[in-house]
Parts: sequence; C-alpha cells; structure tokens
Amino acid sequence: MEPISLILAALVAGASAGALDALKDDVADKAKAAYAKLRGLANKRVAGNPVAETALAQYEANPKIWAAPLADELAKSGAANDPELVAAAKALMELMDQAGAKAGKYNVTVKDSQGVQVGDHGFQVNTFTG
Repeated sequence: MEPISLILAALVAGASAGALDALKDDVADKAKAAYAKLRGLANKRVAGNPVAETALAQYEANPKIWAAPLADELAKSGAANDPELVAAAKALMELMDQAGAKAGKYNVTVKDSQGVQVGDHGFQVNTFTG
C-alpha cells in the first residue's frame, strides 16, 4: 500500500467510533492510543498550512469529499517520507484489521527515499551530503 493511502485509511478507521467499539477491550484501548498518536503526528505534519489543516479536520467527517485534497496536502508536506507517521498509520491498521495485516495489506513500499526507518523504538543518525 502506498504511504499516503495508508495514512488516509488509518485516519478514517481510527475516527470511526463504531469500528473501535467493535474491537475487544484490550485491543480497543491500544487502537485508541494508536489513533491519538497518529492524529497528533498528522496534525504536526500539516501545522502552519491552513489548507492542509482544514482538509485534515474535515476528512474524518467526510472522507469522500476531502480524500483528494488531504492526499494532495499530505504529499506536498512530505508525509509519505515521514517514517514515524507511516509507522503510526501501519500500527493502527494492524490493530483495526488484524486479518488484513497478516495478509500484508498494510506493507508500505518506499521509493527514492533516504534514511527511512519504520518501526518502534529505533535510533538512527543520518548525514546526507551532496
């Protein structure tokens, strides 16, 4: 799955109270925490861009209308190359759709990037020249 599509899918899934309520209690709590982290990272990514902030705020309430504008703004902001944001989206989707995650549905392909790290609790130092 392409990173921007993964982020959009995770935002909608996490915003759906019905989807969260359908999970077992222990998974629901983890999913709520994962969604809060994802939403915080997404807010940070679009902060200072009024168009992107509006698209993010409106997307969860009406994804059909706001998907394209939000996808465009996330792409412009470099969200696809933000390993922490992509990892947060993947983590939430793994909780929300465990069968899909096991089938590899939320695996992300990153192209033309440098210094990408996906996963929790990693440490990385990059020096790019050139």
